[in-house]
Amino acid sequence: MGTKMNFLKVRSLGSIALRKAEDIDFKYHFNFFSVNFNEELVALYGGSLQRQTKFVHECIKVILKLYRNREFAPTSVAIIGHSMGGLVARALLTLKNFRPELINLLITQATPHVAPVMPLDKYLTGFRDYQVRSGLAFLPRLSQHDSALSVVSSAVPRAWASTDHLSIVWCKELILATIRAFFDLIDENTRQITQDPKKRMSVLNHHFVRHPAKTFEENPEAFTELTGAFTWIKVKTSKWTYSVYNDSDGKYFTFPLASRRKSYSHIYCQNSMLDTSSWIYGCISSNSSMCLEATDLSWRAELLPTVKVVILKLQDYPSLSHIVIYVQPTVGNKFTLDCEFFKEDSRTVQLPVTHLFSFERKPSVYRLHIPWSHEDSVIVAKVPSFTEISAKLHIAQPENDSSVPGLNIYSSSDCQYEVILKTSLLQILGQIIRFHGCSLPVYVVSNILLTYGGQLSTLISTGHCSEFSLELVRTAKPYKVDPVISIVVFLLGFNWFREIWDSLSLPEVDAAVLSSQDAWFPLVSLILFLFGTGIAYWSGVFFSSSLRLFSSLWLTLVRPSILQKDNKLITPRRMCVVVSLALVSWTTCGAFAIFIIYLRYVFKVIKLHVSVKAEQNALNGDSEHSKETSQNAIKQTVKKRNSVDGASEATQSLCNNRAIAEDVNSLRMHVTILNLFTWIVLLNLPSLIYWLKNLRYNVRLDPDPCRSTAIILVSILEILMNSSTSEVKSSKLLKIAAKVPFPLSVAMLAFGQMHLYKVPHFVTFSLLLHVLCCIV
Repeated sequence: MGTKMNFLKVRSLGSIALRKAEDIDFKYHFNFFSVNFNEELVALYGGSLQRQTKFVHECIKVILKLYRNREFAPTSVAIIGHSMGGLVARALLTLKNFRPELINLLITQATPHVAPVMPLDKYLTGFRDYQVRSGLAFLPRLSQHDSALSVVSSAVPRAWASTDHLSIVWCKELILATIRAFFDLIDENTRQITQDPKKRMSVLNHHFVRHPAKTFEENPEAFTELTGAFTWIKVKTSKWTYSVYNDSDGKYFTFPLASRRKSYSHIYCQNSMLDTSSWIYGCISSNSSMCLEATDLSWRAELLPTVKVVILKLQDYPSLSHIVIYVQPTVGNKFTLDCEFFKEDSRTVQLPVTHLFSFERKPSVYRLHIPWSHEDSVIVAKVPSFTEISAKLHIAQPENDSSVPGLNIYSSSDCQYEVILKTSLLQILGQIIRFHGCSLPVYVVSNILLTYGGQLSTLISTGHCSEFSLELVRTAKPYKVDPVISIVVFLLGFNWFREIWDSLSLPEVDAAVLSSQDAWFPLVSLILFLFGTGIAYWSGVFFSSSLRLFSSLWLTLVRPSILQKDNKLITPRRMCVVVSLALVSWTTCGAFAIFIIYLRYVFKVIKLHVSVKAEQNALNGDSEHSKETSQNAIKQTVKKRNSVDGASEATQSLCNNRAIAEDVNSLRMHVTILNLFTWIVLLNLPSLIYWLKNLRYNVRLDPDPCRSTAIILVSILEILMNSSTSEVKSSKLLKIAAKVPFPLSVAMLAFGQMHLYKVPHFVTFSLLLHVLCCIV
């Protein structure tokens, strides 16, 4: 479902389904439809998702009407949704007039069911979309019951490959698995997808979780007779290998179990013939020479990239007398069979850090098995070789799960292996960024906000505004912020504090939510804070450098002039600008109004920087002239008037120095505010991009996640860009304004990590206090 990308997907699905239908003489077939959302950028803006959900509902009703008067008319549809398509399909169940029975089967690919990676507006927190990591595509654990299945593409049989957000759409192996599952799900009586949930899960597990290298059967025969005039051979050794090439005679190899149950706990067999025929049995009834009745153990096998393998725990099969391996007649085929009895304790190695264990098996197949989720990864390598396997989880281990990840090595027992376990700092940092990278903007803004508060404090104590980089190093300390959040999360574990918290209607702390999802540990916040400090520092350096560059270009192209001071903050002209931009925000897009006022602010700061530079150049010239005049007056000791003129020029020079110093303070404060506001613009940019993309259809963005915020910010920034630090110094509210950024930074980290759209609210409140300082 979706755009051009989904057209490619539905074409691939339809063509393979057509060939599958041809193979069975069109006994069954599927018709595929694609839903076109007109290439709406829902990853950037969640406001259109409700409309899309209603549109899909109408599409389903129209599709079912096409078959109304036909034999075996369908009453439901199966939906394959990629990314946001999957969430739109799930959201159908939330519509008041939607009948759940209209959806028989829902398959989602790379759909962020758990949470959005970038919660850019409040609508995306209900409907989530972005380029997602696999952990977000797993359904919540409460949904993992008998009607839901979550699996990573690297664990899908016959695929065994990781896909990115787009390639999952056209991955041939995944498409084949999907189509095979569709045909196996058909009920022969209704000629529709079965309504039996047990059969549905059985088919999906067969194709997407554990494939036994056999064609799916709903109810395979429990017992079978081993027929055919084949040779019966008894194997007495614990290790056995048999190679077959152009063998026209079939054979049965039997492995007695009675004598081996005390010495061994398991039997392992593998077969390099990757056909779908049965090949291993458990003998139930036998005579002295052959097995009369057996159960087909081939359903216990598992398909791997180069072999199909079976691992049987002897204790689970007390009624079996023999294991029977069937070697079918082959002409022109070459394959190998291996069997070995072993004791599990002797083949299990517990490693102290990650608790990996190793079963030594056949060459070149390594599987990292995660027992609590379907996210296994399979690697094929040649022997001898050095293979590096990254043990990175998509979802964390549940609290009540004591199982451990395992590294299964499928190879012959006479091979020797050395397992070296290393901890990679880069991989750890990569995992932190992968899981929590969406929170980085919050930490960056928090650092800048702390710096902004520090500059207001130095303005009180020294009368001067410090430089951004120096103040960032002084004030942006993680030990000021993190302990407060950690204490709150700790106290929320007590019922009495939780009751007080809920009575105040305070939202859930994001760190507590992440901890409940097993995706948080104490060092995460420290690492992210340090990353945020680094990004804030270098963004400040880049911003200052860009400002100097544009100022130099301005001085080169335009004749420099002294910026005229305007003592009035609120003028009719500025009020007209505010009203105009408020109308733009209300009638079009709030992000567009924010972007316009941002450009105005940038232009104003560049002009201020040019003016300061021009004043400094003029003052340097006046100082030299004043110095020369004073020297002449001393040497000649003449007219008193000259001395008075020299003193007057010195006084004028001192006033100019003070004025320039005040302008420098104002410039530094404006640069910090503009740096802070830049991140607000970036967080609102997705809505602007979406609005511009759909401008030809609708001038007004509705719903608009930043309309009200934009109107407030426009009013604040129009005043701030014309203010100076001299007005702020004398304000009674300055002490309050200087202390507020710290609690706002704490609150931002507490409530904004999973809700990025809340970040502008905290910044707006802080800037509002600054405006009040200019007025009061």
